[in-house]
Amino acid sequence: MTVVDEGRSARKRRSIMAAAAELFLRNGYQGTSMDEIAALAAVSKQTVYKNFADKERLFHDIIMGIAGTVEEFLQSVSDTLRDTQDLAGDLHVLGRQYIQVVMRPQVLQMRRLLIGESARFPELARTYYEKAPERVLTALAPELARLTERGLLNAPDPTLAARHFAFLILGTPLDKAMFVGDDIGFTATELDRMADAGVRVFLAAYGVQS
Repeated sequence: MTVVDEGRSARKRRSIMAAAAELFLRNGYQGTSMDEIAALAAVSKQTVYKNFADKERLFHDIIMGIAGTVEEFLQSVSDTLRDTQDLAGDLHVLGRQYIQVVMRPQVLQMRRLLIGESARFPELARTYYEKAPERVLTALAPELARLTERGLLNAPDPTLAARHFAFLILGTPLDKAMFVGDDIGFTATELDRMADAGVRVFLAAYGVQS
């Protein structure tokens, strides 16, 4: 296969996934057929099956793609906190990054869809949790432990502290998004303000008095 062919194949694959995601969100998993996906993607049904063994595999790959959106943030956790000289400032930066990553419309939409389909796909739901929400916690906890060792935090249970950090930032907007839907009414500025407030409460609980 030439480079041009590989590029064309990758574009078709992305087009199929985008079409499937749109239809899954509009009609639900059960209400979407591979014929409809092929039509919306403007490819043959054979091309769809060449890229994805079945509808379940396609759904799986879309969900895992959403889970992968936390990768950049996970790297930021380590890069930002490992040698921090301004803990409060850096936690505010991370808090804002975290809330903006999770509160992306596509992430929220797919998260709601997966929750609705979790009885049909319990393993996929579990894997998503492990690769996205839980992975953030497991990346954050050791950094909080190191900050405690440096005397910058007082977090004797860093795993619990990581959970508190996540909930203080995401609890209100994420809960609303899961029930209300896309029209959650939070601007980017309001999300930043929520993240900042969450960090302040976190530092009030776990900060070290100078």
